[in-house]
Amino acid sequence: MYRFRFVLALLIGAGILSSTAYASRIHRSPTSGQQTHRSHSVTGKRYHRTRGQQAIAPDRAMQIQQALIREHYLSGEPTGKWDSTTVAAMQKYQSDQGWQTKLMPDSRALKKLGLGPDYSNALNAKDSSFSDPPPASTIPAHQDSGFAAASGVHQ
Repeated sequence: MYRFRFVLALLIGAGILSSTAYASRIHRSPTSGQQTHRSHSVTGKRYHRTRGQQAIAPDRAMQIQQALIREHYLSGEPTGKWDSTTVAAMQKYQSDQGWQTKLMPDSRALKKLGLGPDYSNALNAKDSSFSDPPPASTIPAHQDSGFAAASGVHQ
């Protein structure tokens, strides 16, 4: 009985080992699994495309200088050149406002200097005014109560 089990185990083990030896293998070419196309980049040369505004136009520099002179951050006459004196004045103005001083000029600073976007040529600007809204004290009481009722806010 032991001999029969031993022979049976031997045959099963030999069968398992031989099945892996006779299994068909798929032969692949040496380049399989790799990309066969080459990239089209130029080696040794790197191209860097500069984005964004690179310089301030002379007419815009003139406007900024006039506003800085008006606010007493710059003295003299506006030249239209974005020079070190103008940069220093703009940095001082932005610093006094608590804004960044490294990037020049900050959009908030330009708006505060009165040099923000001009919407006078916008499609819906005809017969419109872009002034500040009237103070709340000038709104009639019946209209104000209507606003409060419509908003659901109870005073």
